[in-house]
Amino acid sequence: MNSPLHRTRRRLLLGGAAAALMPVLAACEKAAQGFAGIDITGADYATGFNLTDHHGQPRTLADFRGKVVVIFFGFTQCPDVCPTSMTEMAQARQLLGADGERLQGLFISIDPERDTPEIMREYMAAFDPSFLALYSAPGELPALAKQFRIYYRKVPGATPTSYTMDHTAGSYVYDPQGRVRLYHRYGTGAQALADDVRKLLAGA
Repeated sequence: MNSPLHRTRRRLLLGGAAAALMPVLAACEKAAQGFAGIDITGADYATGFNLTDHHGQPRTLADFRGKVVVIFFGFTQCPDVCPTSMTEMAQARQLLGADGERLQGLFISIDPERDTPEIMREYMAAFDPSFLALYSAPGELPALAKQFRIYYRKVPGATPTSYTMDHTAGSYVYDPQGRVRLYHRYGTGAQALADDVRKLLAGA
């Protein structure tokens, strides 16, 4: 059947499909501009924080000026996604050689009820002693998550303290000037992260 009505409906369907693909194509285009991660340069979210590290010291992005900062949101009792992501971050630092000193890994807890400074200190040491874990008061976490556009949800367990957390799995990457530049999806890999960090250190 090839009636005018049929042709009109087909054009509308094709147009809708093209419109739906536009954000995907735009993301692919940005990712293709020399970076493995998704280029979010100029984003008006994930622009900064005021948190406390596992040593009890207040921290902001300005503290790490001159370094590429990689931020991951997670929790220390995470069984797989979090340790995998932090391991890849530590491997990326090693792959950078001498430039590894200019990569600052940050882990922001989405489980401040259980992630005490002592626990987070031990957790960071298991990956790289230079990495820092940051936390906020439980009441401030929703606003922080909204500002970074990350999702988290407590999933009840068999006991009140055996719950787990659903959460966004990905990392934000900042250039040495403290500007958010990239979003690395979970599983992108250590080599891809190291390559992007090297480009940012070179002024890309």
